[in-house]
Amino acid sequence: MPTLTDSTDAFVTQFERAQAQRIGLSITGGRSKTQLRVSNTAPAETLTLDTTSHQGMLHYEPSELVLTARSGTPLRHIEATLAQHQQRLPFEPPHYGAATLGGTIACNLSGPARAYYGAARDYVLGVKMLNGQGHILQFGGQVMKNVAGYDLSRLQCGAKGTLGLLLEISLKVLPQFAQEQTLYCPCTAAQAIEKMNRWAGIAYPISATFYANARLYIRLSGHAQAIQAARQTLPNDLETLDAPDFWTNIREQNDPTFAFEQTLWRISLPSTTPPLPEEALLEWNGALRWVKDPKDLEGLIRWVHQHQGYITLFRGQSETGHAPTTQPSGLEALSTRLKQAFDPECRWNPGTSI
Repeated sequence: MPTLTDSTDAFVTQFERAQAQRIGLSITGGRSKTQLRVSNTAPAETLTLDTTSHQGMLHYEPSELVLTARSGTPLRHIEATLAQHQQRLPFEPPHYGAATLGGTIACNLSGPARAYYGAARDYVLGVKMLNGQGHILQFGGQVMKNVAGYDLSRLQCGAKGTLGLLLEISLKVLPQFAQEQTLYCPCTAAQAIEKMNRWAGIAYPISATFYANARLYIRLSGHAQAIQAARQTLPNDLETLDAPDFWTNIREQNDPTFAFEQTLWRISLPSTTPPLPEEALLEWNGALRWVKDPKDLEGLIRWVHQHQGYITLFRGQSETGHAPTTQPSGLEALSTRLKQAFDPECRWNPGTSI
């Protein structure tokens, strides 16, 4: 683990400077999210606040499955410490390079295991933050049942730093899996959606699914007896995949199936929704879909909205002028009120869409 360093006082000073100059603060850490499209417009003049100096594990109790770390702590250091005790971050967050804990939680990023073990926000127990009025606030704690009223700590997950600067984060962790095995079979997208959702209703130890290039992949995780029992009842056409880095490459989008020329769109839908009108990669039993360089973007957006879904420009630049993401008017109004409560002068990450 890196040396413990506390930059809270420096962050408060930078905030006061930005407040005096009436300009915004742009939060950066490991710069692993710079390739992701998160702003509707280019921000006005801003000061850059770098969190990488604010790092270190403050508390870790393996027997209690709980840790607290500063927001600038590199994700790889946290995972290395957990691995020494045969433990893991259950939401399997992508790194996209040199991710920090703060950026991961602020963007609510989860990997292949999300459909079976929950999202990043599901494991946040508490946070300490600097809001848009210069106040240091603390929500939650280090136990699961610590919330009376609104869970404001988990509210920061996915806010992308627009409600304030995360300083410290407490998380629940889980033991590592004893064994893992990846299987695959050829099928159509419609067949893959049917299989994934049917198997999700059976007590199989599935921890991840992925569909691309007319192949469905599933990962079995757990005790050897559970995996063996699942293999005996799953269809015989499933073959074993010998590729140790397969799921890491899917998580990091390093697999060749994610290669695109201009844009990569992230689509959230009910998992049983039929196949998209465009060719797509499927994750999370079909609840997460990726479309590369869509041929008919306008038609795709209409189709997604008709099926009660959301579409987000995840990487690249759209030439159509579409906002990176869309949300219902009611949710947008709620987001606006939250922003006014936490950061009324819009100091934090101006221009960023949530």
